[in-house]
Amino acid sequence: MPKIAVLNQDGAKVSEIELNESVFASEINESAIHLVVRSQLAAKRQGTQSAKTRGEVRGGGRKIYRQKGTGNARHHGNRAPQFTHGGVVFAPKPRDYVIKVPKKIKRLAMKGVLTSKVSENEMIVLDKIALTQPKTREVAKILKNLGIEKTALLVLAGPNESVTRASANIPGLKTAYVNTINVYDILANEKFIITEEAVKLVEEVYA
Repeated sequence: MPKIAVLNQDGAKVSEIELNESVFASEINESAIHLVVRSQLAAKRQGTQSAKTRGEVRGGGRKIYRQKGTGNARHHGNRAPQFTHGGVVFAPKPRDYVIKVPKKIKRLAMKGVLTSKVSENEMIVLDKIALTQPKTREVAKILKNLGIEKTALLVLAGPNESVTRASANIPGLKTAYVNTINVYDILANEKFIITEEAVKLVEEVYA
């Protein structure tokens, strides 16, 4: 089983834990990860875009000039796509962008990204997060102690209002709970910070 150091809020190693190899040392299936990321991004699209075709644009019922003898191209109404105020060719219409992904593929993708974070030394396990005050500077100090310079995803075992509020104004930091983590957020952030309690819950869910 893979092992990983457990750090405190000062960035010092306090212990070491064994990770479940079925979750944190599994196969990295890139095609499954790609499909899940596509599905998540597609789900964010509203699908409300709409434009009018030449049959829906108001006006243009009368032939603009006679068929022959003018030397110009043959036209009927002035609402054809080549005219100003004309309709749109293949106009976009409201649609659903949802890409359905089987549960097994979602689990496979999640295990894959968790494994990649461990193998690339981008996963940081904290023994706990205890703030003296729900202040942004408290969380910023923890990130500095951990050497976080870019983006990071902070995963908590459950709702923690003080940590969530204190983290809200820090650029590049996103907070999540065990039941809200997703493949895209893990990949989109350089570091994956998780509490020791949350690690056990993740193993219970995905093992």
